[in-house]
Amino acid sequence: MRTLRFSDPDFSQAIRFLDRQAEPGAEVQATVTEIVRRIRAEGDAALFELTTKFGGAALTGLTVRVSEPEIQAAVARVSQATKEAIAAAHFNVQEFSQKSRRNDWSGRNAQGVQVGERFDPFQRVGIYVPGGTAPLVSTAVMTCTLAAVAGVPEIVVATPAGPDGSVNDALLFALQYAGATEIYKVGGAQAIAALAFGTESIRPVAKIYGPGNAYVVEAKRQVFGRVAVDLLPGPSEIFVIADATAHPAWVASDLLAQAEHGHNSLVVLATDSAELLTAVEREVAAQAARLSRAVHIQEVLQTSTYLVLMEHIEDAVALCNGFAPEHASVVTAQDDAVALQLRTTGAIFLGGYSPVVGGDFVAGPSHELPTGGAGKSFPGLTVDQFQRRTSLVRFDAESLRASLPVIQTFSAIEGLDAHGRSAEIRLEK
Repeated sequence: MRTLRFSDPDFSQAIRFLDRQAEPGAEVQATVTEIVRRIRAEGDAALFELTTKFGGAALTGLTVRVSEPEIQAAVARVSQATKEAIAAAHFNVQEFSQKSRRNDWSGRNAQGVQVGERFDPFQRVGIYVPGGTAPLVSTAVMTCTLAAVAGVPEIVVATPAGPDGSVNDALLFALQYAGATEIYKVGGAQAIAALAFGTESIRPVAKIYGPGNAYVVEAKRQVFGRVAVDLLPGPSEIFVIADATAHPAWVASDLLAQAEHGHNSLVVLATDSAELLTAVEREVAAQAARLSRAVHIQEVLQTSTYLVLMEHIEDAVALCNGFAPEHASVVTAQDDAVALQLRTTGAIFLGGYSPVVGGDFVAGPSHELPTGGAGKSFPGLTVDQFQRRTSLVRFDAESLRASLPVIQTFSAIEGLDAHGRSAEIRLEK
């Protein structure tokens, strides 16, 4: 862990790296560009070769898709406790999404024109669910459920299989429970490219969703325009704003929970209490020694964990807005007031009894959130991102006549006489 204090002579320079923009590294960008090019040009051949090259299974056109017998066998092996936990999380996410889904509306403008909006589900979407060092079963619930609530008929999932071609049983159960209609055993940037451009085995989709590593996020960025994308959610992050009222053991546990994700995760505590900072530092060391993913945790603690002592809690808020974290935890005497000042966070967790894991697994809002500074431009995933908006306009003779002076004026200003004429001709006797 690195400790930074406002009294340090180089403090302002030392914290500049925390003011971030979501920009890919040159090596990542170049690697992904080549992967995308190959998938576009070679289809399945490149997809299967790259999958094997990066540690996945040896796949063919017959084995790349998870079969119904594979799904049913996995469902039979999943424990009842796991099924109940997935069902409980799914219920809350479904309820939250149903409340935030956008609905059609219509009305009349000042000239009497009938106007409105229609919200249709995308017909075919692609969802990326990471595998890696831990199968993200919760991500299946936090993405596919929203697509199903929106009414998407084709929910296509890409998730990396192990070298033996198997996908985690609990993940398969969660995917089918949450509404996935097709599941493919591919991961990485090559999976994103396959979803965007299609191959012999995977038909292209209209929009791509889901978190991933730096290469997956960069692939989403590169295919944007060919397809829509939801946001740029990469390696996990937390930024804790805490004062002397915070419980150091609880704060430390939140930091460690995010460090547990391993490589490229970012963990930050900003506080105006030197006593809390010291106590949290001790707690992190003590708790980390008892956790099972010690290797992943130690990597993050050594390379990308920062304990920052600020002069005032308002300075911590400003630092957090520049950092634009995936998760912000606010544990202060004035939680609500502090939270109102946060403008770039993916999700805000208020108070000592609100661990980030509650949002990750069960609270209701999707845990797919922007990272890497992308929160300055992107919100977290919501159900309306699975809906395609269309505006509806209906004039009648009376409303067109009332609108004609405005139309004629704009047509004259812009030098587009055919525009004006197309309205005038309808009102001629």
